[in-house]
Amino acid sequence: MKTSEIRELSTPDLIERIDTEKTMLVRMRLNHAITPLDNPQKIKQTRLTIARLMTELRVRELNEKSK
Repeated sequence: MKTSEIRELSTPDLIERIDTEKTMLVRMRLNHAITPLDNPQKIKQTRLTIARLMTELRVRELNEKSK
């Protein structure tokens, strides 16, 4: 997910997306422990996506606080 796509999301959608991505990450890690994934880089990509989403959420919180 690109940064421009993340910025277009509303705050409730952003929070929902973070929860969804975290759940997906847990499932991928569990599946990878049992049976190796075809592409283990997906775990890294998911972690980076979560970080991008959380960063955007934090930026919005700081912007609201400064106003």
